[in-house]
Amino acid sequence: MGWTQLKVTGKTEDRELICAVMDVLDPQLMIEDYSDIDMKGVYADLIDESIVEADKTVVSVSLFVPEDRSAAEYASYLHERFHFLGISVGITFSGVDEEEWATAWRRFYHPSKIGSRLVVVPTWESYSPAPGELVLSMDPGMAFGTGTHETTKLCSRLLEKNIRPGDAVLDLGTGSGILAICASLLGAAHCSAYDIDPVSVSVAEENIRRNGISNISCGVSDLLRDVNAQSGPFRVIIANIVADVINRLADSIDPFLSSDGVMIASGIIRERGDEVRRKYEESGFRVVDCLADGGWVAFSFAKK
Repeated sequence: MGWTQLKVTGKTEDRELICAVMDVLDPQLMIEDYSDIDMKGVYADLIDESIVEADKTVVSVSLFVPEDRSAAEYASYLHERFHFLGISVGITFSGVDEEEWATAWRRFYHPSKIGSRLVVVPTWESYSPAPGELVLSMDPGMAFGTGTHETTKLCSRLLEKNIRPGDAVLDLGTGSGILAICASLLGAAHCSAYDIDPVSVSVAEENIRRNGISNISCGVSDLLRDVNAQSGPFRVIIANIVADVINRLADSIDPFLSSDGVMIASGIIRERGDEVRRKYEESGFRVVDCLADGGWVAFSFAKK
């Protein structure tokens, strides 16, 4: 089996956070950090010149992706998570830089069923749907959300269980727009989709147009900062992000959610599932559903 090296480069001061995010995908990390080398305590002639001259303010952390997984999906996941945490990084893999993601990962991406009815099909492939299947045509580009990641599949399953015809939906951290499109196909009347990354918003808007959908509006926002509560209340709110951000939303989501609404939260590693559950129960919510896939969990919460 071949492997692709995915390298994240950032500030040395952010090393622990970078490692924590990457550890979710693979705990076997290779770290290049020369900030703590004491040149006074070693013979300089015995150290490689590249290490001596390395920028001590920069750390690089790598993981290795097996050939049967999409390195670009990994990179896109990390890109979005670091955006939400406010960490500036560079991401490269196999000599391919960020601008080339849109073509590098296509050989890994094929039609994928992400729920009992929802099927994601890449724009460059044809697909004949079975009776009852709902097809999303997607070109994620540089945005997270091809449908192959467990967190997206968990959200899709919860959307299938909770969307009712005529619902108003709010999608926070929309990425490629995949979950907003799922909500629309499942019968939502309107979906407001936001992301902190303008690139993701552009990709989402293009995917929405490609699917011929007119009831989704997109905008740039840091979570709820630029979302008008008066545009709600929303019966379904989706946040497929990370546990820390999901927890931050617990005390501010109530005015945006209808009395009979559900909050769908994903992007949560199993080890932090109980923490997220407790946070929402303390904030006046109850667990309706909890689904798991691999090392991930997702919840749907309702008001008590």
